[in-house]
Amino acid sequence: MEITNKTKQAFIAGEVALVGAGPGDPDLLTLQAYRFIKQAEVVIYDRLVSAEIMSLLPSDCQQIYVGKKQADHRVPQDGINQLLVDFALLGKKVVRLKGGDPFVFGRGSEEAQFLLSNGVACHIVPGMTAASACTSYAGIPLTHRKVARSCTFITGNVQDNGALDLPWNALSDKEQTIVFYMGIKSLPRIIEELIKAGRELDTPAAVIRKGTRQDQQVVKGNISNLAELVIQHKITPPSLIVIGDVVGIFPSEQLTNLGYLAP
Repeated sequence: MEITNKTKQAFIAGEVALVGAGPGDPDLLTLQAYRFIKQAEVVIYDRLVSAEIMSLLPSDCQQIYVGKKQADHRVPQDGINQLLVDFALLGKKVVRLKGGDPFVFGRGSEEAQFLLSNGVACHIVPGMTAASACTSYAGIPLTHRKVARSCTFITGNVQDNGALDLPWNALSDKEQTIVFYMGIKSLPRIIEELIKAGRELDTPAAVIRKGTRQDQQVVKGNISNLAELVIQHKITPPSLIVIGDVVGIFPSEQLTNLGYLAP
């Protein structure tokens, strides 16, 4: 079906907007995200939404926190889905505010399916995903001519049974950048499997903690010592893992501020 109406869809009472807040820096919000945030009557928000972005909400907006940590889901996903429907059926303009992009490891598509199955329309508002924004602010390009011809985003979360079943052999290409979301806890297993798949021990690697924020932390090494560096520098989530030769394109001393490279 071809869409013939090219105008922006108005945000009306009884609808939900799945809004990507990006990785934290409010300057990286899209204008569309800002427009929806300023109309919110109810906001249901995640742990990774920064305080600076939360401060943009209307003063009379009802705020409901449903943040998740590994093995600590304050409100289970089924409960989040139902909250969205319940507030929409009360005739509210509901904003589901999510870190990054709702459709990149954000379960936004699941929430959209649930909303639609319950007769609730929803807006999809993209946000800058961490793999793009955090690496840029850390001076790491995802691709570079003659160095990296492809990039793969992967969740490093283990399954309920403790397994980390990934297509390891497909991640062996030296000219491929790999970005792991939520992989700090499973980093030793990730490194072990990448080496088994054929990645060289001196493959550059980095961890970016709290990317794009004022307390951003970037640690660079290679896959043979990255797990040790994470322990040494006390790296904890939220963190992003980057594997590939692009990590070494710009020396660390050239990154003198967030997203700022100096000669």
